[in-house]
Amino acid sequence: MTTSRRDLLRTGAAMAAGSAILSAARGAAAAAEPPSAAPAEDDRGRAPRGYLPVVTPDVTTLPWKERQGTKVFHLIAGEFDREFAPGLDVKIWGYNGHTPGPTIEVVEGDRCRFYVNNRLPEPTTVHWHGIRLPNGMDGVSGLTQAPIPPGETGFYEFTFTTPGTFMYHSHFDEMVQIALGMMGMIVVHPRRPTRKVDRDYCLMLNEWLIRPGSSRPDPSAMSDFNILTFNGKAFPGTTPLLAETGDLVRIRIGNLSPMDHHPIHIHGHAWKVVETDGGPIPPAGQWPETTVLVPTGSTRVVEFIADNPGDWAMHCHMTHHIMNQMGHGLPNLIGVDVRGLDERTRAQLPEYMTMGQNGMGGMGEMGMRVPRNTIPMKGGPGRHGYIDMGGMFTIVKIRDQLNGNTDPGWYEAPAGTQARLATPEEMKRDGIERG
Repeated sequence: MTTSRRDLLRTGAAMAAGSAILSAARGAAAAAEPPSAAPAEDDRGRAPRGYLPVVTPDVTTLPWKERQGTKVFHLIAGEFDREFAPGLDVKIWGYNGHTPGPTIEVVEGDRCRFYVNNRLPEPTTVHWHGIRLPNGMDGVSGLTQAPIPPGETGFYEFTFTTPGTFMYHSHFDEMVQIALGMMGMIVVHPRRPTRKVDRDYCLMLNEWLIRPGSSRPDPSAMSDFNILTFNGKAFPGTTPLLAETGDLVRIRIGNLSPMDHHPIHIHGHAWKVVETDGGPIPPAGQWPETTVLVPTGSTRVVEFIADNPGDWAMHCHMTHHIMNQMGHGLPNLIGVDVRGLDERTRAQLPEYMTMGQNGMGGMGEMGMRVPRNTIPMKGGPGRHGYIDMGGMFTIVKIRDQLNGNTDPGWYEAPAGTQARLATPEEMKRDGIERG
């Protein structure tokens, strides 16, 4: 059983050996525990069975109670409002007041029972995406079960036999219900883990078409998605992921976007893809990279050592996916001479302003008059000015020491490591003409 990479970096081999002894003792105690005992946590938040509970930023973990050796969960399918980002409130469908729904976290071998209240205006089911279970519990309406009518409660019971990262979602009127938010993550921890991490995060990727001024996503959309989210939040509404220097960080990424794959890219680090929803990848099959492609309908698990302090961007690298409600049917004005156009147009439209001829940067700061409940080009404040990105964008904050899970604020770069404008003396020294 391996020890924390942070411990190895900070305390050396002697402390690592002591930690290994402690971990082995915890592992022995974990093996003796009954499978449905509620997990108490140690000072690192690690449950006694040896796993670290996952954190799903901006979403909860689904609680459970034990009934005669079975874990009992309660899902409520319904409609509710969700703030995707400041200035954008969306009316969606989901579970227990969230989209994605609460993360379901269990241990390999757990027997689980799920009650599903249907408070939607139409029938629904729950499909346990990637889970190996009896056919009658698979949740496909009409094929493996009758749907759950509005106002009724569905019942599922099965044993989680395979560890890994999976998803759950509706399998009735899938185009509408999934597009409106009926999805969530499932984490099945191994009964006897062979390795441990210091931070364990879940991210669900999704895309939406929310027309300016409206509050309901359009479930018939096949393109022109204009809101892209991590865990139902678009930047600047996303919550940063935190780590201490030397931490081994795991990020579990699921994608139930209607149409698009997402290449998720991290700055300042390289990670390895260690698992898919089909199972773990042997070490010989892993390689370092900075971008992982997450196909729609799939999960990918990446791990990396947080060995480079700072505030690091993590985002989809499809550039239209890091913009908020930017219209895609606009004329291309790049390089167009628009002198005099505004004056002539304002005779008919007093507040008209031509935009885009010199690029789109900074438009989110302009305070444009827009329809209510609309966030075109919205970004957020950063340490050095406005961050003109949105959508499927968040920040990984790595510090030598954190105060629990409290946001540490913006990173202050050490002297000599901050990008800045060049001085005339520097340019003269190196033979560079002024830009």
